[in-house]
Amino acid sequence: MKLSSLKQGRDGRLVIVSRDLTRATDAFFIVPTLQQALDDWEKVEPRLRDLAEQLEHGSVPSFRFHEHDCASPLPRSYQWVDGSAYVNHVELVRKARGAEMPASFWTDPLIYQGGSDSFLGPRDPIPAQDEAHGIDFEAEIAVITADVPMGATREDAAEAIRLVVLVNDVSLRNLIPGELAKGFGFFQSKPSSALSPIAVTPDELGDAWDGGRLRLPLLSSLNGKPFGKPDAGVDMTFDFPTLIAHAARTRPLGAGTIVGSGTVSNRGADGGPGRPVSDGGLGYSCLAEQRTVETILYGEARTPFLRVGDRVRIEMKDKAGHSIFGAIEQEVEAYRTDG
Repeated sequence: MKLSSLKQGRDGRLVIVSRDLTRATDAFFIVPTLQQALDDWEKVEPRLRDLAEQLEHGSVPSFRFHEHDCASPLPRSYQWVDGSAYVNHVELVRKARGAEMPASFWTDPLIYQGGSDSFLGPRDPIPAQDEAHGIDFEAEIAVITADVPMGATREDAAEAIRLVVLVNDVSLRNLIPGELAKGFGFFQSKPSSALSPIAVTPDELGDAWDGGRLRLPLLSSLNGKPFGKPDAGVDMTFDFPTLIAHAARTRPLGAGTIVGSGTVSNRGADGGPGRPVSDGGLGYSCLAEQRTVETILYGEARTPFLRVGDRVRIEMKDKAGHSIFGAIEQEVEAYRTDG
């Protein structure tokens, strides 16, 4: 089942989307928003699935689906928890800013709580207040959960996964070192993120979903040129049930909690840093990782961070080449306050 929220009010208007992403039908007579669906999932999910099947068979009214009309599936969420499941990425990015990586990072998941009250739409611009902030994209996978009790086991956490989405976790790299040096974590360096147009139930992913990992390449491009295609199922040190259970260790998670994987990252074939797509490698899911590899190879970073006018696209396709979640496609625009 594929769900989307069209732009309407603060929480969007829930629609069911056809598997080929061409048509949609309103779900408002069942439940008006995705958050309300997640709050009462056991009751409404069978009815939403029935509507989805009717849409596939053409037996309910439908309309042309346009990704540009979409808000993020959850335009605002009670919680956004982002992990760093791809420890290879953590190691490289910390190296770039001269920070040692504790050995515990390979055994104890690293997570932070991000801003969840203002997700950008998948085609909304990335507002740039100052290019000197070091604007970066981060292509990620995330899951949306049901209620998760405090102290949940990994098995409990796996059963709580309701939906899967893509994320562009926008980061302001040049603000991160100063913030982390304060010892209180990210805040100003993590502005609004964007989710994919479509949220997908795990069963739609077939054998690419193993219950904890999504085993398909995550595709990103910058200004129309391929930038990254790492496999999201490879080099994921901590799977989603592990991340969820870790987040719920000392507190419950409410229905609609979004748990991110962190930047998807693959090691090179030789076990070292990966190579750019232009050099025959799988590339990277953020600029910071490419800049780190450039620093290792050439003594300096050669790729600039995002500038006004740059366009980022993030997408995942199934084995037949069809888009699963639709595309996050965003242009960096200069931010201007009204007046």
